Amino acid sequence: MSNNKSIAAIPSWFIYVAFFALIWNVMGVIAFISQITMTAEMLAKLPQAEQDLYANIPLWATIAFAFAVWGGLLGCIALMLKKSIACQLFVLSLIGVCVQMFHSFFISNSFDVFGPGGAIMPVMVIIIAIALVRFSFKAKNRQWLN
Repeated sequence: MSNNKSIAAIPSWFIYVAFFALIWNVMGVIAFISQITMTAEMLAKLPQAEQDLYANIPLWATIAFAFAVWGGLLGCIALMLKKSIACQLFVLSLIGVCVQMFHSFFISNSFDVFGPGGAIMPVMVIIIAIALVRFSFKAKNRQWLN
């Protein structure tokens, strides 16, 4: 008698979704690393309004950014490995995204600096984070993950 739970047939498109989600989250990690490793010389090349935005990012917003991108990256890896921990990792990532975007939308003056067009990417990040949470739970409920 075996204790191993069999995994239901996984659709062929599953790995493509997981792969593109991984690429998306790798881009987020790159953005995070770029932000935290920005030198004074690099910062000085930005317009003054953007310099002020970067200079006033609180530690808690940077930590939220870290949870968002690293949780998403690890969630994608877990998804590709068909591990159910992907669900929890994507929830952690979504919480990080929400906290980070709260800062961006309601505390910083990013709209004044970037204008309405500057909201496109943050809204996409929120939508994709929600979609990954839903997708991972759907995969778990359909027993595509173990």
